[in-house]
Amino acid sequence: MAQGVTIVGLGPGNPAQITREAWEALAAADEVYLRTTHHPSVPDLPAGPHYESFDPVYERHAQFAGVYDEIADRVLSLARRPAGVVYAVPGHPLVGETTVVKVLSRAAEEGLPARVIAGVSLIEPVLTALRLDAFDGLQIADAMLLGQRHHPNLDPDVGALIVQVYNREVAADLKLTLMNLYPDDHPATLVRAAGTPVEAVRPLALHALDRQEDLDHLTSVYLPPLERPGSLASYQNVVAALRAPGGCPWDREQTHATLRTHLLEESYEVLSALDAGDMADLQEELGDLLLQVFLHAQIATEDGDFKMVDSVQQVIEKLIRRHPHVFSGETVADSDEVLLHWEQIKRQERAARGESTEEAFRSLLAGVPLALPALSRALEVQRRVARVGFDWPDVGPVRAKVIEELGEFEEAEGDAARTAELGDLLFSLVNLARWHGLDPESALRETVERFSRRFAVIEQHAAQAGRNLEDMTLDEMDLLWEQAKESE
Repeated sequence: MAQGVTIVGLGPGNPAQITREAWEALAAADEVYLRTTHHPSVPDLPAGPHYESFDPVYERHAQFAGVYDEIADRVLSLARRPAGVVYAVPGHPLVGETTVVKVLSRAAEEGLPARVIAGVSLIEPVLTALRLDAFDGLQIADAMLLGQRHHPNLDPDVGALIVQVYNREVAADLKLTLMNLYPDDHPATLVRAAGTPVEAVRPLALHALDRQEDLDHLTSVYLPPLERPGSLASYQNVVAALRAPGGCPWDREQTHATLRTHLLEESYEVLSALDAGDMADLQEELGDLLLQVFLHAQIATEDGDFKMVDSVQQVIEKLIRRHPHVFSGETVADSDEVLLHWEQIKRQERAARGESTEEAFRSLLAGVPLALPALSRALEVQRRVARVGFDWPDVGPVRAKVIEELGEFEEAEGDAARTAELGDLLFSLVNLARWHGLDPESALRETVERFSRRFAVIEQHAAQAGRNLEDMTLDEMDLLWEQAKESE
């Protein structure tokens, strides 16, 4: 063999599944370097070559990254020799083999010849064990990488094969990540040593994944699709079908402008579910609100303005950029400091877009939506200016301001003056609510709901007595009001 590297795949574990090309390459070599001897095929490799392994490297590093870097360094060093090197790895060299990717990349940079001899990967025997056709839709993920995420980057409407579930610790991390998307009792199938004489296949519930005692590097787990479509991709496909030729006439007629009212209505339906603490209702209303989001995104897609993925990419980048204390290793003392940094980062973003300092500061409040209800808009305005230090030092002056504004309202003469003073009074009350960590919009909405429920008792009593409300005395109404209040 000449200078360079020949990378050989040893198959999934059954010696009979080593390809003829791989066998001949191994048999013709004087020496072969194995990534690891912990593979069922190793004892049956062709006699003749001198076999070395990189197993000792694993003992010198606490993290796999260090292991892979050192193995790649040593393989490349060997590849620079006149005789080159034969490097053998489990499975297929380009299926789950980090060292191979590193070696190939660096060999290309150095101009070293590199040959890859394919092998049967672990995927084929797993598919055989599960009787699955990968072309029906299949996602493949590494258990360790997936377990490091907070939410899986999987489509639950497509089957998922997760490989190399090394041990119970990896399985526990993996399970928690998957349960952020799948039901706790979602069916799964565990496959061990696929394609070997000790192959084992057994069903289990997702929540039991880390309770298995026999997990190792030859263990995979398969998750079938959800019984009912539930992915965002499926949702967007339904919306696109509604808007497509031959779809729903009403949906096809909608524009950004005509959907404004529906977006507002659905937002209030969500707020109503939140106020009621009704999780079943909230589940449904969030889905309805998301429909409005997808409709707007689909219309924008059809008009060539942007796609849903563009909006998502933009907000992901923005969230990461505005949370350096989460994603970039910075530290903050508390949530107040988070909000202060948030405004500073937003000003930096405006400056980067070419806005002047004056424009950047003016847009601090210009970004508060005009369509917000007045109480919500007042609260957001106060929150934003407070983040940059424009605020009372404590709640005492806030209470005093409410009393002051109440006095000015009572002394005002004329509708215009009273309206202005009432606005100042309400604005001060919003500020008082903010200082106590309350949402005035929600507080008033809840009060209106309580009032409506209590007044409904009075109406019901009048109807049962065959009386008109106008015929009831105020004392009668007050008594029924108190009874309704006590019964809550």
